[in-house]
Amino acid sequence: MEPAASEPQALRRLDVALVRELWSKTYNAEGKPDWSHIFPYYHPQIVFQDSIQRIEGLEEFLAMCRRLTRRCEKLQMDIHSIAQKDNVILMDWTMTMAFKKFPSTPVYGSTKLVLHEDGRIIEQRDYADLWGDIFNGIPYFKKAYRKFMRRYFG
Repeated sequence: MEPAASEPQALRRLDVALVRELWSKTYNAEGKPDWSHIFPYYHPQIVFQDSIQRIEGLEEFLAMCRRLTRRCEKLQMDIHSIAQKDNVILMDWTMTMAFKKFPSTPVYGSTKLVLHEDGRIIEQRDYADLWGDIFNGIPYFKKAYRKFMRRYFG
């Protein structure tokens, strides 16, 4: 799972077609996720952020990916739409995760990728209601969670 020792010039330039291709290989319908082919496209100073964490630097990003791989039995991503303007790529997706003792859980979200001038990903921001989507799969808790959210936030 370590990044390949390739120079950014040797990589194909990221665009919507290549991102769709790479991400579809990253998340397998069966078996553990494998990001090894996509790591060379991340800049050493990558800043990754989602609803639960902010990670700076390639080594920390790789560590996060290893943790997710250990936890998931399988993980699949379906990209619904993808667009690019200049150095920003946006995509909407559904990611379905299966953990050892829990049923498969779909998470609905979107990702913003910002490309460095050398073409590699310098920023990745994932937007998803991770807890809401997970809690939707838990009988009885779903109703209480949604009632709480409506009462305090909507």
